Amino acid sequence: MAVDIDGVISLFGFEERPEHTHFQLVDGVPHCISLAAGSRLLRLSEQFELVWASGWEDKANFYLPQLLGLPELPHIGFDAVPRPGGAHWKLAALEAHAAERPMAWIDDNFDPSCYEWAERRAAPTLLVPTEPHLGLEEVHVDALSAWATSLH
Repeated sequence: MAVDIDGVISLFGFEERPEHTHFQLVDGVPHCISLAAGSRLLRLSEQFELVWASGWEDKANFYLPQLLGLPELPHIGFDAVPRPGGAHWKLAALEAHAAERPMAWIDDNFDPSCYEWAERRAAPTLLVPTEPHLGLEEVHVDALSAWATSLH
């Protein structure tokens, strides 16, 4: 499962600081990290091979495992420069990583090209959108778990 960070684990756009969060400086920029995302990802790791799919790339393992109670995870490297307005810049690297395997991807910034890509893939593909002020929630965990179970 490909896991984005900003808008999934690092929350933004909220009016009041969400419960169960921790502010963490990442390269001098404050991030509001959802601590609840850690236990949710840990549960998902029982059904999925987790991989960071974020512009954070290898920095994710420097900042997040100790905060979230996760092991270090592999990360997908991106040749494209992160751009606002959609996650389409990730598609080539995600396709190369997933190859012919089923893949779930959780991100807050899907655009139409992401959904078109998922529909074109021969292997089962699930896109799970989040709201950046809420991030990874129980409803996402339930949907991902049900999807993984349906593949077997």
